[in-house]
Amino acid sequence: MAIQIYNTLSRKKETFVPLEAGKVKMYVCGPTVYNFIHIGNARPPIVFDTVRRYLEYRGYDVQYVSNFTDVDDKLIRAANQLGEDVPTIADRFINAYFEDVSALGCKKADVHPRVMENMDIIIDFISQLIEKGYAYESEGDVYFRTRSFDEYGKLSHQSVDDLRVGARIEVGDKKQDDLDFALWKATKEGEIFWESPWGLGRPGWHIECSAMAKKYLGDTIDIHAGGQDLTFPHHENEIAQSEALSGKLFSRYWMHNGYINIDNEKMSKSLGNFVLVHDIIKKHNPQMLRFFMLSVHYRNPINYSEELLESTKAAFERLTTSYQNLKHRALASTNLPDDNQEWLDKIAGLHGEFIAAMDDDFNTALAISVLFELAKLANYYMLEKNTSVEVIEAFTKQFEELFQVLGLKMENEEMLDEEIDALIAKRYQARKDRNFQLSDEIRDQLKEMNIILEDTAQGTRWKRG
Repeated sequence: MAIQIYNTLSRKKETFVPLEAGKVKMYVCGPTVYNFIHIGNARPPIVFDTVRRYLEYRGYDVQYVSNFTDVDDKLIRAANQLGEDVPTIADRFINAYFEDVSALGCKKADVHPRVMENMDIIIDFISQLIEKGYAYESEGDVYFRTRSFDEYGKLSHQSVDDLRVGARIEVGDKKQDDLDFALWKATKEGEIFWESPWGLGRPGWHIECSAMAKKYLGDTIDIHAGGQDLTFPHHENEIAQSEALSGKLFSRYWMHNGYINIDNEKMSKSLGNFVLVHDIIKKHNPQMLRFFMLSVHYRNPINYSEELLESTKAAFERLTTSYQNLKHRALASTNLPDDNQEWLDKIAGLHGEFIAAMDDDFNTALAISVLFELAKLANYYMLEKNTSVEVIEAFTKQFEELFQVLGLKMENEEMLDEEIDALIAKRYQARKDRNFQLSDEIRDQLKEMNIILEDTAQGTRWKRG
């Protein structure tokens, strides 16, 4: 089965056919680096890292580019408030971003371009749009003539006449039309600036991604991705600029992940319900947040709460416990059973279901349900009196392979240590209460996990067998 992608441009699933066989050019809009990322910022890197991993798993050579917006009104405000310059703020939060998303299991992009490092290509891009008549200078600002691009609105599926002026599109006397958007902004007092043919200033937000995508991936790319909130005006404006300049289709497939709510309310500054990833991963295993995000289809909204994250932890541990039990059972298995093929066929069948789920617009929620079926089957198999090394290894290999596709880790010593300590504390209380049956059951459970206990005068010690 071929991979199907829901294309925001056509509003339907389409068979994925890259420009060049076996290769994928993919651009993902990155963060504006003026603060730590919040949970909403974390969803795109997790989702599209998984898309990238799956495409690579299916044999594609993926060229993955994700930018940093390091020049922006928000950065300028943060720099002024903190008494620092914009590059210092940007550097600090780019480093923080890498720390956070690395903890979430996201691989680095092949290129992470920064606006400040690509000012020459941005200025050249704007100059060419002016030469072609798609843009004009006005008192040091440069604007794109929105109505000059006949297909404006095709991504957000709105006509030009019905469009409202959206975020970051400022109405002003300098514009010829209220829908025109800034490509270059004349500098104001106290702002960072660069020299340009139109005077000192800095680029508008939308032009940055168009210029960097063109530089690193070319005029036409396979997949352009980002959060749903970027569909309009950011991605709509990218299309207008890029296609006006090149005369070619900018991106063949547009992917957008859904919003995140906090405790059933939309995340917003006015409600003060922003949750920073930096804070979440201080309290929770970062793997839990990734697993939580992937447990819902990427296009659907997702509700976050501490309670839901805790339930996710319990679900995730069912999978890892099954895997750990397989590893321990392998030591006691033989090659005696002669009915291995039946079990191997069942494992292969579940692998096929996982592939079918991911082929269907990267349905990680369904793919994870297949992992639970795999765990259920493995647990059932381990009830057999005699188990085969071949089957046990097939189970463990399948777990490891599919978890890697999702960017998850089967082995997590820190999580297991916490689980072991909790069981030992529970056993201590059971012994104190003279509930020796429960105490023995916990010892047997830990023994099954290959944990050896040693009761001493100083307390219970444990080690891995």
